Amino acid sequence: MALVINLVHCFTTFIPLTTLTLLCYIQWCCCLSPIQFPKFPNYTNALSKAIMFYEGQRSGHLPTNQRLTWRKDSGMNDGMMAKVDLKGGYYDAADHVKFSFPMAFTTTLLAWSAVEYSYFLESAGELENLKTAIRWGTDYLLKTTKYPNRIYAQVGDPNTDHACWERAEDMDTRRVVYQINSTHPGSDLAAEIAAAFAAASMVFKDSDYAYSKRLL
Repeated sequence: MALVINLVHCFTTFIPLTTLTLLCYIQWCCCLSPIQFPKFPNYTNALSKAIMFYEGQRSGHLPTNQRLTWRKDSGMNDGMMAKVDLKGGYYDAADHVKFSFPMAFTTTLLAWSAVEYSYFLESAGELENLKTAIRWGTDYLLKTTKYPNRIYAQVGDPNTDHACWERAEDMDTRRVVYQINSTHPGSDLAAEIAAAFAAASMVFKDSDYAYSKRLL
């Protein structure tokens, strides 16, 4: 029960905490069975909701198979201030800023959960949904690393963004773009994105080899 409370609480805080909870949750599920714990709630349903959470955090042009239909396209001009395409990715926490570092960390942990617990995720019917969530993150991170000698680290002004409360579809704050480069270094971000690519590459090596190779 404490695990479920923690899971719900993390949904309202930061994406990385959600992935940590999801990872622990999957490991916890490996030890459970209906026979051992007949009074426990439906943890498969909880896992489904945990993964679906990421669809609610999506930015950019949403696909036709978007399950949270109340969410619409948003952040369609992201990157315009830097004359680059930075649509997509995930919003962080309950705001509309896109931070590449926690997004990469999130993608890394989701990918490792898919690698380590693929059997249990597939048994629960959630492996493909998790792989979709991972790819939504890596597709965006590929955009942030597309240009030589720079990595785009952030989209959005956290000060103005945190000062208002609005839907992503109604967002009217400045979508400032920040980057790391030779004069403004950030090896921690570069390393975390590399880790996300490496972990995700293992996830897709059997189902989409070309994409897996591209991540390397």
